[in-house]
Amino acid sequence: MTLTVGELFVALMLLSLALLASNAILSRSAWLRRWFLPSSVIGGLILLLLGPEALGQLTTLPYDDPAGLFPAFAYDSWAALPGLLINVVFAALFIGRPIPGLRTIWFRAGPQVVVGQTMAWGQYVVGLSLALLVLAPLFGMNPMAGALIEIGFEGGHGTAAGMAGTFADLGFEEGADLALGLATVGIVSGVLIGTLMINIAARRGVIGPEQVREPQSLEEEQESEKPSTQDYAEFKKDLAQEEETADPLSLHIGLVGIAIGIGWLILNALQWIERQTWASDGGIEILAHVPLFPIAMIGGVIVQLCVTRFGLEPHVSSRTMARIAGTALDFTIVAALATLSLTALGAYFLPFLLLSLAGIGWCLFVLIVIAPRVIPENWFERGIGDFGQSMGVTVTGLLLMRMADPKNRSGAFESFGYKQLMFEPVVGGGLFTAASLPLIAQFGAPAILGLTLVLTVAWLAFGLLYFGRLVPDRGRGRW
Repeated sequence: MTLTVGELFVALMLLSLALLASNAILSRSAWLRRWFLPSSVIGGLILLLLGPEALGQLTTLPYDDPAGLFPAFAYDSWAALPGLLINVVFAALFIGRPIPGLRTIWFRAGPQVVVGQTMAWGQYVVGLSLALLVLAPLFGMNPMAGALIEIGFEGGHGTAAGMAGTFADLGFEEGADLALGLATVGIVSGVLIGTLMINIAARRGVIGPEQVREPQSLEEEQESEKPSTQDYAEFKKDLAQEEETADPLSLHIGLVGIAIGIGWLILNALQWIERQTWASDGGIEILAHVPLFPIAMIGGVIVQLCVTRFGLEPHVSSRTMARIAGTALDFTIVAALATLSLTALGAYFLPFLLLSLAGIGWCLFVLIVIAPRVIPENWFERGIGDFGQSMGVTVTGLLLMRMADPKNRSGAFESFGYKQLMFEPVVGGGLFTAASLPLIAQFGAPAILGLTLVLTVAWLAFGLLYFGRLVPDRGRGRW
């Protein structure tokens, strides 16, 4: 595909207009705000409805090469954007944030690490079991469908979109559309089921009813929002940077570019080693199909370690990095949903439904049964964050924690943040998530099922035997 600069500009402008329209709709629709759907998801769904597989079939505009209500070059560029922008999202993930030692992370967030890892590896076990027993023999699906729950639920829209090229390379192109569909189901059901669970927990005394924060109107939400000490510190840092630097945003974008470049060098070096060793003479290839974004995340960690080593923290703002990553993620999600194949979802509707129900069921099981037996204190306030993340995105987990514990009396927010440092580099869009499809293609679904089953049982046993003995015998602790 060859695009001119002007065509790419038009494609990005249309994505920007979709985001603007979605924000306008959210500001006027209290009903949509109660669903806590990101504006990027709404914008992507708007473009999808106007595309060639929905309302765009009824009428087309007089373009030389139309794709629904849009020119074909815009549609083609949207399909290519997610695989590029997701690298920006992951490269910026740890830049600007202090990286504590493993001991500190484990002391503050060990139980949540166990719950999160159990939930993530278990999604592979549930998905691969379903694929081998039902989806492959009855529906003729590729066994790689067993990885869709973790990619769509834990990874979210960004990871599903970023792995579209891997799906295509391995001959399971429809898997990208199914993963995006599962990510949408995960966000919606995560918020709805999570809100229901919070209200049940309050009625049963698991959390105090006075803690529960109900969804508010936009005016009440804006009135109640107060900047935290950390946000204020970051704001002052941004002001200082603007006085010292002509354009501090360019500095941060440059650091993201360096992180992506480091990740690209590492990935190419690993792929070269693979070609020269075990993959020579037609051997097993795994790294050849691994996308760049999880390695770009490692590049971001290296950049942050250098920033810390040379005392450059005053010049790097986590607030600015979050904005860069958030903007890239918004465009990634809008573009990915706009090019979602409704034909693929329709062709695999029943398998898609089974995967959705299986994923939701496993996440609920871990929250209700495992979390109270592993997390010693405030298990629900902390576990509901892992539940929300495992079914949608990190923001979903933060949202549910805020609803369950708006004043953060449990310390769940800090524990959740530390837990991410030992979670995201591996699953939820990390290294194993990116390598899962190539691993299944090379070694077969039964082998990967065995591996993930061992890891799930190991994390679960460790949590029950190590942290479980610290769980007090309290009357209100379990359902």
